[in-house]
Amino acid sequence: MQINPSIVERSYQTEAIRRITESFDQKKSRKALLVMATGTGKTRTAIAFVDLLIRANWAKRVLFLADRTALLTQTFRAFKTHLPTVTPIDLTKDKAVESANVVLSTYPTMLNFINRVDGNERIFGPGHFDLVIVDEAHRSIYKKYSALFEYFDALLVGLTATPRDEVHRDTYRIFELEKGNPTFAYELDDAIKDGYLVPAKGVEVPFKFLQAGVKYTDLTPAEQEEYEEKFRDAETGAIPDQVNATALNQWLFNCNTVDQALELLMQRGLKVEGGDRLGKTIILLARKSTLSSSSNDSMPTIPTTTANSLKSFIATSPTPKAF
Repeated sequence: MQINPSIVERSYQTEAIRRITESFDQKKSRKALLVMATGTGKTRTAIAFVDLLIRANWAKRVLFLADRTALLTQTFRAFKTHLPTVTPIDLTKDKAVESANVVLSTYPTMLNFINRVDGNERIFGPGHFDLVIVDEAHRSIYKKYSALFEYFDALLVGLTATPRDEVHRDTYRIFELEKGNPTFAYELDDAIKDGYLVPAKGVEVPFKFLQAGVKYTDLTPAEQEEYEEKFRDAETGAIPDQVNATALNQWLFNCNTVDQALELLMQRGLKVEGGDRLGKTIILLARKSTLSSSSNDSMPTIPTTTANSLKSFIATSPTPKAF
């Protein structure tokens, strides 16, 4: 049966689907793991696979699991756009499961739901779904949430860009595969070689404090006061003459440094919509309070709405976290 080219058309995406179907059909496997670099279309590949299984009468109901509601929202929209013939619901927002043949859920929500009953029957019995898809399969699938994979008697497909192989967090073991040998892999180097992604370009930013640390005598009186408060020894009252860069990064977040970093981001970051908006951006923070320390007054080139939205996003996110 042909893969729908209106959903996926790149050769590696169709090859990924072919590998899964071969694994399920010829090798009689029940689990598969796709390792695909971020930005290469894991979700669309999964949607095309769902479409293929439904048309082949291999699947009637599908469960899509993710560890964040934002991923569910993105996936819900993707199903609506690329596979309008199915009826998806986001279980974190909509409980009308009777009308849906694609259910999207976080792990905790589904874990709670499998214990619920309607009359004398569970709402989701072990055989309710024919296919379970796990997004970001390197996170949150271990320990108690792995019980979901044991509970549902369904085909299992994992999606990830970065599988793990630690003793207690082994992605390959969950999918009953040899370590380092996924069902299909299309990684960053492959995508760059084929022209679908581009290599990252680093920008060296000479922030004095972050590179050289800070000396007490170099600070203004106001900064010395903050320095004393943060680094005074609680028992002896002694104040160190200087703090090296590593320790500084752990304890002291200078507002001016944060402001400069954000200003640089706005000046040199990737722009969209004719250069009026900042494109998709990943901000790595040691802690979520870092950006909250920034001051819009000292960032004239950063729109207030942008700075505030960044702060708001980080303030509502768990810590530590990479955004």
